[in-house]
Amino acid sequence: MDHYQVGVDIGGTFTDCVVITSRGELIAAKSPSTPPSFATGMLNAMGLVAERMGLDFDQFCSRIDVLAHGTTVGTNALIQRRGAKVGLITTKGHEDIIHIMRGSRGIDSRNLNQLVHFPESQKPTPIVPKRYIRGVSERVDCHGQVVVELNEQEVLAAIDELLAIGVESFAVCLLWSFKQPRHELRIAELIRQRAPGLFVSCSVELAPKWGEYERMTATVLNAYIGPVTSNYLRQLDQRLKQAGYRHPLQITSCGGGSISVDRAIQAPLLTLDSGPVSGVTASTFLGQLIGCENIITTDMGGTSFDVGIIHKGRPAYNSVANVAQYEYFIPKVDIQAIGSGGGSLARVDALTKALRVGPDSAGADPGPACYGKGNLTPTVTDADVVLGYIDPDNFLGGRIKLDRAKSLEAIERVAKDIGLSVMETAAGIAKIAEFKMADIIRKTTVEKGFDPRDFTVFAFGGAGPVHAGVFSRELGVQKVLIPLNRIASTWCAFGAATADILHVHEQVDIQSSPFKLAHVNQLLAQLATHASAQMKKDGVSASKVKLTFSIDMRHRGQINEVEVDLPALAARGKPQLSSAGLQALNQAFYERYEAIYGKGSSYADARLEVVTFRVRARSATQELQLLRSRRKRSLPAGTLTGHRSVYWSDLKKSVKTPIYDGAKLTHGLKVSGPAIVETTDTNIVVQPKQELRVDALGNFELHFMS
Repeated sequence: MDHYQVGVDIGGTFTDCVVITSRGELIAAKSPSTPPSFATGMLNAMGLVAERMGLDFDQFCSRIDVLAHGTTVGTNALIQRRGAKVGLITTKGHEDIIHIMRGSRGIDSRNLNQLVHFPESQKPTPIVPKRYIRGVSERVDCHGQVVVELNEQEVLAAIDELLAIGVESFAVCLLWSFKQPRHELRIAELIRQRAPGLFVSCSVELAPKWGEYERMTATVLNAYIGPVTSNYLRQLDQRLKQAGYRHPLQITSCGGGSISVDRAIQAPLLTLDSGPVSGVTASTFLGQLIGCENIITTDMGGTSFDVGIIHKGRPAYNSVANVAQYEYFIPKVDIQAIGSGGGSLARVDALTKALRVGPDSAGADPGPACYGKGNLTPTVTDADVVLGYIDPDNFLGGRIKLDRAKSLEAIERVAKDIGLSVMETAAGIAKIAEFKMADIIRKTTVEKGFDPRDFTVFAFGGAGPVHAGVFSRELGVQKVLIPLNRIASTWCAFGAATADILHVHEQVDIQSSPFKLAHVNQLLAQLATHASAQMKKDGVSASKVKLTFSIDMRHRGQINEVEVDLPALAARGKPQLSSAGLQALNQAFYERYEAIYGKGSSYADARLEVVTFRVRARSATQELQLLRSRRKRSLPAGTLTGHRSVYWSDLKKSVKTPIYDGAKLTHGLKVSGPAIVETTDTNIVVQPKQELRVDALGNFELHFMS
């Protein structure tokens, strides 16, 4: 009997489901997301796949070996400000930290508009009002020594006061607690005694790192989304068990793998951005199969455009994230996003009369004008329909019929305001969105010390393959890959299905050079023990666990830290760094530092500091083999399905363009642009002077012709 590995990813517009059978076959489906009850959309997508496989839902669930789910419940609770009322308990005298914030207020150089107009910006609405914050007497110093014992009477009074005013969860973050967690853990114990069942978030269990504001923010955000996320996951887990799914539910995390549902319930902050990160996970997996080590991942859906970097087979990571202007600590795959998706709204600025696209989106409801649900403002998808990139009668394989007339009406109104033809306006909407995508990719790569011309672009998501030919050409890359044919539009769900079980553990211990080898090895061994214990708790045997280590380092006196890998320590047992390895660590820091900040920017005569020790514990869920096809030399009958008029901005005119059925394009076949290749869930737009080729796995490759 066939068994399945399943990934489900919930996006703002569609919910995607991908099934990998034990024979290596891939089955995918998209279903509209169903806010606010996103579980319904997930089960609908799974039911659609089961129907395509000729199974009823219970049969399908009973044959699943691994089910990994990317959830946006926590993200939506933050965006919509529908989280819990959080009571914050902290060290007396530090109650205002989360309100003071950093001076930048979460605004960085990636958003030039916000940066230029910084004086006009405001702090966000407080995630925890001051009336929900209590300070208690206690003090731990920077060496982890208890200076003032915890006043438990003050703690009990604070708990009772906060419960009396209706808090729904607690966050506990004390000064220097990551050096000595005893006081925090005792407060959590007292809360659970006073209010059994209430969600409690402790900084030492979530982000034991140096940096009081970011640590406190992480703890509070975790408590803010904790109740709604944990309730959702518990209910979903129960519904799946009732349907016959017998194994532990896995939840994709922002670290680039999956965690158990129990861990996700305890630390829901780890699920933020897990959907886009799954696209990087899938690209890493495929890159290893085809021997492609340097990849720029680009995910264009209905709402956003997400960019990730894979260099030498390893995703780029970050230890600080940002949501709603709040910066917080979390070890995550670095994803940069802008509001530039298929649903991005196009408007004319009333003052400058300039055409602007995004960041606001029409979302799933009402959606683009062509959905016919009342939206009269054109979107990127409307522009694609008018240009001829999308067949309104064959959208998502014909499951949804689009109204081209409504797209025309919406774009005509914009065209009148800027004095251009309808086709020029539609092309302008697409071009603005594409140039914004190229800009965020350029910034993301350069900030990591990389040249985009050294990378292959992976384009996926429902709208990514439509626009990849233009934004990739602007970057100067030589090849674009649309992964695994029809799976490209459900790529993040594929990433969930292929994700390894992954836990990331960190420990801050600031040391100046020369470093003490014994102490360094002691810290690494402690992290290894902690990581192995977590894997054992998840039911993973020690023989399947792989540990990889890294250390964040900096020049002494600086604040900018660089993550340096310890490849020689990839181990299953107790890690031991040698004296030579410790010396090599310094050189690795200089090389990585200069790759980011420029040649000659490091200073070898300065002392160095190690700040954060990190271990990533990983276990592959299953060994996956994908089917490969035989090479063909001629197009099968029916591959060319017809022609339609498509407007090409490079040619500045509409051209009768060949349309191909992507499902029939197999290994060895080529298509020269201009052309449109249609698959069930997305279209690949082959621009003039571009050529599409198909490899043995069914990947579409766009090559730029001179």
